[in-house]
Amino acid sequence: MSLKYKCRMCGTCCHEVPGDYVKRIPLYPDEANTLIEIAKERDIEFKIIEDLVFPDIQNENILIITYRIRLDNENQSCPFYDDCYGCTVHDNKPLACQAYPLALKRVDAFNFEITIDPLCNFVTEYYNELESIDLEQLKEIFKEEYPKAENFYRKNKKLIFKIRKLEALKKIIIPRQISLEEFNKYLQNWNRENISVK
Repeated sequence: MSLKYKCRMCGTCCHEVPGDYVKRIPLYPDEANTLIEIAKERDIEFKIIEDLVFPDIQNENILIITYRIRLDNENQSCPFYDDCYGCTVHDNKPLACQAYPLALKRVDAFNFEITIDPLCNFVTEYYNELESIDLEQLKEIFKEEYPKAENFYRKNKKLIFKIRKLEALKKIIIPRQISLEEFNKYLQNWNRENISVK
């Protein structure tokens, strides 16, 4: 297959989309801190919210694995996106943005898989060809993005491994079943702790 991904620079990946689909631009805590500093330097309104979190009932902490960028500004876009220049933090792009249109799909709280975002204009244009590709073809078509998606995937795996290791060492307790009411109570009342890995 001679198809090669080329970004259309359309900004679809940086904007909220209409309808029920919720765009997620996940950030690891270190990425969030970097972008917060850049936003302060540039006097840009930058909002994030907690994304993937685990309640630690032993220490009464909310363990934060990822945040996500709020796309609720006037343009409903990443605040670092410029209509003329595109991404203005290219050298500090989060892994999720570097890997796009490859993305991590959460299978459950502990498992992820690499997928292709169907909202990308390139993907929409070549959907029929992309629908039946295998892993080797995926790596070839998305030659620059696939290694970044693998890094993204590995970092998530390391974070989940860290959580499980802390559980095995009995330093934290993550409930496997929890009511929405309990979870919301924890979210409102407990301290936050960022979980990071290199």
